[in-house]
Amino acid sequence: MRLPYNMAMNQREQTRSVKLGSKTLGGSNNILIQSMCSIKTSKVEEVSAQILRCAALGADAMRLSVLDEEDARSFGAIKEKVGDVPLIADIHFRHDFALMALQGGVDAIRINPGNIGDIDKIKQVVEACKARSVPIRIGVNSGSIDKSIYYGKQMITAATLVASAKKHVDILESLGFHDIVLSLKGSDVRQTIEAYRLAAETFPYPLHLGITEAGPKDIGLLRSAAGLAPLLLDGIGDTIRISLSDEPEEEVKACCRLLHDLGLKEDYPTFISCPTCGRTAVNLVPTAKAIQKYLEEHRINKTVAIMGCIVNGPGEARHADLGAAGGNGVWAIFKKGEVIRNVPDELVVEELIKEIDKL
Repeated sequence: MRLPYNMAMNQREQTRSVKLGSKTLGGSNNILIQSMCSIKTSKVEEVSAQILRCAALGADAMRLSVLDEEDARSFGAIKEKVGDVPLIADIHFRHDFALMALQGGVDAIRINPGNIGDIDKIKQVVEACKARSVPIRIGVNSGSIDKSIYYGKQMITAATLVASAKKHVDILESLGFHDIVLSLKGSDVRQTIEAYRLAAETFPYPLHLGITEAGPKDIGLLRSAAGLAPLLLDGIGDTIRISLSDEPEEEVKACCRLLHDLGLKEDYPTFISCPTCGRTAVNLVPTAKAIQKYLEEHRINKTVAIMGCIVNGPGEARHADLGAAGGNGVWAIFKKGEVIRNVPDELVVEELIKEIDKL
């Protein structure tokens, strides 16, 4: 039986755990953050650099597309460059690409067994994954539902997504394979929430959460937060990706922020800034963006506030470890609500960074 999220006890669902490289996915472990490389996998130098940037920002694993044999054979070289960052190969149709990626040391495979071909091909992938203790993620989304379940005319429902996942789960289970991860992504928020809740009742396997085709950053952030937050607060979800029409680094930061704000990730900065109004008489927006960027890039686990009102700012953010409140071209820098000094607008970012480093 799955446990609901409990704000007091911080209880989460108990799912089957699987190894993802050096990390453990599922069980009662921390929720792992994923993104997907936007560079062709065969461009080893570029894609490795992108993986390392994402890992530095908080990514626990990275997924890479496999379009051709050159991509499939690149994992060994990439693994040498990115160390212990778990890599997931995204495979469609070609079982031989999965086998090549496994030979290169990939840490997980994302496939739909039903589109790999006949059972002998599926067996080959399963046996290779068993030999290496590599999990398989069955990725179902509203654009790729099994044709034996959805004929392209009826309405897609949460039950449709779960039925498609179950068909593929049954294939793997019939081959004695249980290191399974599931995703059931729709582009509709309510449908996705319903599908994951139904899946949590149906399967014992860890769930990878996401809203597919969420859109550009401004739309995608809202849509993803609306869909993922209710599930995470219910205790559902073992790994997440916030899919954006943007760079993967932005996806990673968004995942960290969401988990942190829900109380599910402690080791991340808490950043506060007020909205601008007619009283604002300093360069609040660029200052706020610069300080947020510094905190997140350096993974500084402190609370920092940037306030646009010299009168109310220190009081409103007195709980912050550090902050600044501006007015008439001057900022008051404060710690725990106590002003320590004043600095001019043009020096506030530089001076705040000095104080942040002292923290």
